[in-house]
Amino acid sequence: MKTLAENKHAYLDRFIIFFILFLIFWAPIPLGSNRDWSAAFLIILISFAGLIWGVGLVFRSNPLKNESLRPALFMFGLLVFSQIWVAFQWLFGLSANPGATFKYLMLGASYALLFLMIVVVFNTRKRLNLLIITLIISGTFQAFWGASMVLSGIEWLFGIPKEHYLDKATGTYVNRNHLAGYLEMTIALSIGYMLAYREGKDLTWRGAFELLLSNKVLVRLAIIIMVIGLVMSQSRMGNTAFVVSLVLVGFLFILTFKKHRKRNLAILLSFIVIDVLIISQYFGLERLKDRLVNTEVSISQNSGQLVFDINDLRGMAFNSSIPLAQEKAFTGHGAGSFEVVFISHAGPDFGGYFKHAHNDYIQFWVEFGLIGSLPLLAFVSLSLYLAVRALREKHSYYRSGIGIGASMAILAILIHSFSDFNLQIPANAMTFIVVCAIAVITYVHKLRRPRIKKVEDQF
Repeated sequence: MKTLAENKHAYLDRFIIFFILFLIFWAPIPLGSNRDWSAAFLIILISFAGLIWGVGLVFRSNPLKNESLRPALFMFGLLVFSQIWVAFQWLFGLSANPGATFKYLMLGASYALLFLMIVVVFNTRKRLNLLIITLIISGTFQAFWGASMVLSGIEWLFGIPKEHYLDKATGTYVNRNHLAGYLEMTIALSIGYMLAYREGKDLTWRGAFELLLSNKVLVRLAIIIMVIGLVMSQSRMGNTAFVVSLVLVGFLFILTFKKHRKRNLAILLSFIVIDVLIISQYFGLERLKDRLVNTEVSISQNSGQLVFDINDLRGMAFNSSIPLAQEKAFTGHGAGSFEVVFISHAGPDFGGYFKHAHNDYIQFWVEFGLIGSLPLLAFVSLSLYLAVRALREKHSYYRSGIGIGASMAILAILIHSFSDFNLQIPANAMTFIVVCAIAVITYVHKLRRPRIKKVEDQF
């Protein structure tokens, strides 16, 4: 019989778990939480979850007895150090836009808190599965919403009509590239989840047929819907990042697991052939191919001034951002200040408006400086390292499978960040932090089962 205190702890644990799952699902819905009100609401939700979680820890005898904390505390420290630097920028007048810097400080602190909560709370296979399934459901909803809006011709975002990227899937995001960034992560985790429950059998013709149809019908259907949404976004770098990450991580997976290599290769080929090449052919793959092939410089003249196509402006913005970064290479211009300093640097005749650099790496350097951005780079690098270590775990199909998903998700965003700003969008940045936490959990934890169970069944 459980004591009253144990029952209270159980109820509190369930509340925290489902509240965190709710905010993960909620974050992309209000325009990617990329408005002041929706970003503030996201901060409030995470802070409330942290408060309840903290209260629960106070009344426990061993509140943080968790193997995941070994690498997680160091990684948490990297996130905190970066936010301390942002606070220093804000307090001591080092920011060109103090208001935006304070907003980034609150968001960054929320991300760090969420990372620690995810690692501590979702520390069992059952809870980790709930977390991944929630992300799969959220990605499927976003893809379905975006595709259905385009196919129906009635295009709405979150309670407002769509004004930009008409005839392209954006989900509840304003920008199609941010839907693509979100789907890169959720599709990757879906593939990893399926591979986590793969069967360790030799490939047969019957098995190959079953593999193509997949016995994980719901997850397979979710992947198909998300791939359709990704293709219909017509995001060039988003689709490229997904395919490249799938091929690279898949190649590493094939090399690592010599046993059942044919079966594993068939699994990966099924995702590429069925999802990307066949199903997506009917949902805009040809249009996406045309965008990739026909990308070229387009220059026109208007009132005596040269006007460049927006894709060319991205390259020009990148080139113009390098001197900005070099001006304050170590200290940065202040988190969130890119818009202000870029306008003053590029001048009114630049030909376009840029709130972000369309390159996360250069924007972090411009805003955070090396002092604030290098800890973030170390955090992401360590997350990818742990995900790959989990991927190479030969004694656990589950750990290797989730490791594949986390590795793909992290690598896809790292590739996509060369031409977009997914990590400046709160919903996507928060989801990326959750993926990094999944990498830590997957690398560290083991599922305790009776000894008679096979070694492969251990987590």
